[in-house]
Amino acid sequence: MIGTTRAVKAYAYAAPVDMRKGYDGLYALVKRDLGMNPISGDLFLFVSRNRVRAKVLIWDGTGLCIYAKRLEKGRFACLWGASRSGRVDLTVAELCLFLDGCALAGRIPLSPAEYVAGGTRPVAFL
Repeated sequence: MIGTTRAVKAYAYAAPVDMRKGYDGLYALVKRDLGMNPISGDLFLFVSRNRVRAKVLIWDGTGLCIYAKRLEKGRFACLWGASRSGRVDLTVAELCLFLDGCALAGRIPLSPAEYVAGGTRPVAFL
């Protein structure tokens, strides 16, 4: 299980990535191309051109970790072209669905919108 809270965000790099990249290479992609902080505690997903391999870069508080997965059958969903900003925003639940092979992950929102405290109250039905 990767993370369990909505406070942790997940971002997919919306272009194919050379899976030979390790900690430093993926760190540089997050910093340079996404303009984000790789040690923020958020999760960063990278997928190979043939969509058979994926890596998730994670900062666990003491160091960088890489979760890697190679599919033996099928392909991951295509994320490129899904975003003009170079990234696709996901929840941790959507990231887990993506890694499990869900074809809709990253294409349409699969999780409810984030709750904002102090917003409007829901209407009570009688």
